[in-house]
Amino acid sequence: MKEFNTAVICNPQKHYMVDISEKIDRIAGRYIEAGKYFSINRGRQYGKTTTLGALARRLKKDYYCFQISFEGEEAMFESEYGMASGIVDLIGNELNLEQVPEKLADRWNRPIDAEKPFRDLGRRITELCRDSDRGIVLMIDEADRASDNQMLLRFLGMLRDKYIQREMGRDSTFQSVILAGVYDIKNLKLKLRPDEEHRYNSPWNVAVDFEEDLSFSPKEIAGMLEEYESDYHTGMDIRTISELIYDYTSGYPVLVSGICKRLDENVAGMEAFPDRTAAWTGEGVAEAVKIIEHTRMPLFEDMIKQLKDYPELKEILRSILFEGASIPFNDYNDVLNLAKMFDYIKSVSGRVEVSNRIFEVVLYDYFLSEEAVGNATNRDAELNRSQFISGGRLDMEALLCKFAEHYSCVYTDNDQRFVEKYARKIFLLYLKPVINGTGNYYIEAQTRDAKRTDIVVDYRGEQFVVETKIWYGPQYNEDGERQLCEYLEQLHLKKGYMLTFSFNRNKKTGVRQTVVGDKQLWEITV
Repeated sequence: MKEFNTAVICNPQKHYMVDISEKIDRIAGRYIEAGKYFSINRGRQYGKTTTLGALARRLKKDYYCFQISFEGEEAMFESEYGMASGIVDLIGNELNLEQVPEKLADRWNRPIDAEKPFRDLGRRITELCRDSDRGIVLMIDEADRASDNQMLLRFLGMLRDKYIQREMGRDSTFQSVILAGVYDIKNLKLKLRPDEEHRYNSPWNVAVDFEEDLSFSPKEIAGMLEEYESDYHTGMDIRTISELIYDYTSGYPVLVSGICKRLDENVAGMEAFPDRTAAWTGEGVAEAVKIIEHTRMPLFEDMIKQLKDYPELKEILRSILFEGASIPFNDYNDVLNLAKMFDYIKSVSGRVEVSNRIFEVVLYDYFLSEEAVGNATNRDAELNRSQFISGGRLDMEALLCKFAEHYSCVYTDNDQRFVEKYARKIFLLYLKPVINGTGNYYIEAQTRDAKRTDIVVDYRGEQFVVETKIWYGPQYNEDGERQLCEYLEQLHLKKGYMLTFSFNRNKKTGVRQTVVGDKQLWEITV
């Protein structure tokens, strides 16, 4: 049987995979057949290597495809000779694999000229491409791995110049060159030391923008699940499950495969999910997401590393998540451009948003963990946790009432600006230790702003929606009730909660219940 794969490259013979054949056909027609040079830049584990492999298989009948990688080849970037001879060696291996005529291979593999290595390399590329019986496509994976970028820039400069000469009818070179990596080659200057930036000369300005979306749509996810369902007959609602997986991941490939892998290998067989039929449900997906969010993954580790390397990015994300800050996206802002390149953020209607729900929760948990140790709110929730769990169910009413008591003791004397800024974080610091290990939560991006947000809590298959907001008067409160009810309707829930932080001197604190239409609302004012 096949399995879901989250490691390096997917093999359609071994793994359940999204069918990307239509995307591959578009890439082949729009870029390769048109002789374009381009870069495929996406975040870690975004399926770049798998895409290159599928594209090579698609092109095999019409082109020679040389698939080389710079991973583990750092030594070749130490000198011009090292770079030129390294390229000759890497492509030499591909000549054998692609069964290029022996005469061409022998000419290519002769020793490199030690005095003029780059000039020699350029001549070889011309001879190989001129005399080949078909066009040659060069694919370079991990193209941003060079430790000394100047050698890489020189090589790219050569490819650029040969491309220009080809367009003028003065040279022969590769039909197409594809660079794959996290860093956009156009933005390699972001990796250079300040004293090196003056040497950066945009060596890849002949490349066209790569506009193919490599994320998985709900329809594409459903196609993968149909193949799985034909093997296991779980009875799952494929459309519902695929849309739910997309809601959590926004189609980030390794997260999509990760949820499916956890459902198949970890969730199925749990006490609450004794078989695959029980696992492939909405509750099972929530359980799989919880496992992923609490697992050390290279993707998450790299994200936390980048936050430490770029403190400005960390503060931007913190302000979006906890303060509801609305930050305009600008391509000329290096920090935002870098975050988008890593696929940590996306631009929605010109504003910055975290790219998917799973990333959001990982970031929330990381930021909260920095403050949890010794925090009075976190400690109080830990001490009272047993009061909020009864018969395996979360008592949200008891939790909110106890939080109100704690807040009145600890935060009453804080100024309004402090609480307005950190209200959401204060409540999450209380909520997290209560549900940790059993439940999960996410923040609804469509309702998150500086004034209100909806926190959705999943606990053992039961959902709760808690709207946190600042008091801005009775009309705003009524609008909040209406909006909460609309959101409850979307989630097919009858009960919701409103946690209001009020600075009105005549405010009435405490708990009241109200009914709006067919929805029951618990309103807690502190």
